[in-house]
Amino acid sequence: MSNEFDDRGGRGDDDRRRGGGGGGGGPRRGARRRGCEFCQRHTDVVDYKDIDLLRHYVTDRGKIEARRKVSTCAKHQRTVSQAIKRARHLAMLPYTAEHVRVTGVGIGRR
Repeated sequence: MSNEFDDRGGRGDDDRRRGGGGGGGGPRRGARRRGCEFCQRHTDVVDYKDIDLLRHYVTDRGKIEARRKVSTCAKHQRTVSQAIKRARHLAMLPYTAEHVRVTGVGIGRR
């Protein structure tokens, strides 16, 4: 018995089974990154009283959206999150979604 044709441990044709091919992690062809909305408008201050604007940066569950999802720069993401926290403190924005407050979803879970 020879080990010459033994397929154990080798990669063999596994690449073909997985679908292989395809590029790496580069940007898609034709896709253009959006810039920071505040940088484009040359806005330095985010007003905590502008609830319509702040709702764009909060999920339906009440969480602050991640930078990569709403495509803001780090500087403006900090100001947006501060404005959201101020608006929440003044009861202009909810901390949680309505259905979470009413039904008590997730209470007592760890």
